[in-house]
Amino acid sequence: MIIVSHITKIYPSGDVEVKALDDVSFTIAKGEFVAIMGPSGSGKSTLMHILGVLDIPTSGEYILDGAKIAEMDEDTLATIRNTKIGFVFQAYNLLPRTTAIKNVSIPMMYGGIPKAERMQKSKKFLEMVGLGDRLTHTPSQLSGGQQQRVAIARALTMDPKILLADEPTGNIASKQAEEVMGIFEDLHARGNTIVMITHEADIAAYAKRIIQIRDGKIVADYKNGHRKIARRK
Repeated sequence: MIIVSHITKIYPSGDVEVKALDDVSFTIAKGEFVAIMGPSGSGKSTLMHILGVLDIPTSGEYILDGAKIAEMDEDTLATIRNTKIGFVFQAYNLLPRTTAIKNVSIPMMYGGIPKAERMQKSKKFLEMVGLGDRLTHTPSQLSGGQQQRVAIARALTMDPKILLADEPTGNIASKQAEEVMGIFEDLHARGNTIVMITHEADIAAYAKRIIQIRDGKIVADYKNGHRKIARRK
């Protein structure tokens, strides 16, 4: 599903260059649930942007679902972002004056799906994440955890090949975080490929594999056999 081969990312910073990623390589198979874990400034967010085709590496190769990303033009990349990748961000990125069902339908609108089908699928995915009774609520009428569930439903509407989650529990309380991670566990059980960025060990423990990154380099990559631990209050 994902092949990352010797990727390096360098950002200019005044008279010096900052190497955010340094010769990173790994593969992720279809159906895996992987957590990429590291402290602030480790390079994990840069890696997520490259995996999500939001940025390109300075060198190295990224292959997604058999396609070489470097060989694609911007229109093709935009299509990949809308159809093959589902994004879940820490900040939810919901339209504030728009109902839950309409927020969920936005990727399908850009994908040219007819309105009746958009509404039907949006309702289905909101019900899947436990918000079937919140279809017409706006973000201000929802808790942080509920807003993140809306974001997850939105990410699923185009049946993406991969779900990318960037600190998905960073803005919500412990109980809500457990509920959100329970949804990710259910999605993984359904066969979804999930890659999650986090700096929290208790959240990473939900994944089946953990890749640890520090100073732009992978320092560990292992199957997770640990039990989930209680999230700090």
